[in-house]
Amino acid sequence: MTISKGGPYGEPGPLPAGGVVVRSDAEARAALQGARRRHEPYPPLGLLAGDLCRTLGGPGDERRLRSPDAVRFQVDLGVALVDGVVRLFLAHLVAHDRTWRRSFVAMNAQWRGRWNLGPRAHPNDGRLDTYDARLTVRDLVLVHRRLHHGAHLPHPRIVERRAAAVQVDLGRRLALELDGERAGRVRVLSVRVEPDAVTVVV
Repeated sequence: MTISKGGPYGEPGPLPAGGVVVRSDAEARAALQGARRRHEPYPPLGLLAGDLCRTLGGPGDERRLRSPDAVRFQVDLGVALVDGVVRLFLAHLVAHDRTWRRSFVAMNAQWRGRWNLGPRAHPNDGRLDTYDARLTVRDLVLVHRRLHHGAHLPHPRIVERRAAAVQVDLGRRLALELDGERAGRVRVLSVRVEPDAVTVVV
């Protein structure tokens, strides 16, 4: 069930039988993409590291995942249509040029590495937090200084949207990353949410 603002989130519960332990957002995405390709239900995921794990406060303790101390969450899943191919992402989708002056980001988690890129993003609100940026060199310097604290927003050259689905023409082909892994280049993107799609445990 998608959370409401200010409502409780997460419940005690260990990783169920058949759950998959993953050590990065990319590993999590691969497990989900494989299940989708085989037309199987998404497996529960035990998160040991990655940006979604950090967003949920996961300590990275594998023994905890199967213990009474484990916490279970329902999370949304990002779905991107890239050149006619469906690609999944659990934490974030990022498209950018070499300098990052032109970028588009869709966040389901709060963090991308050291950057607090989606300071208001929540992994179970039924929406993606998207940021469409066209920055000058000076803007880029100022934004970069504030990314670690999530203080780069609002910004007049970054268009923010919180939506269940977004389509964007980036104007030219940009490098694409899904959950921190390079995934080619893209110009036109359609992204949407599958609410409550995956069970994760930390």
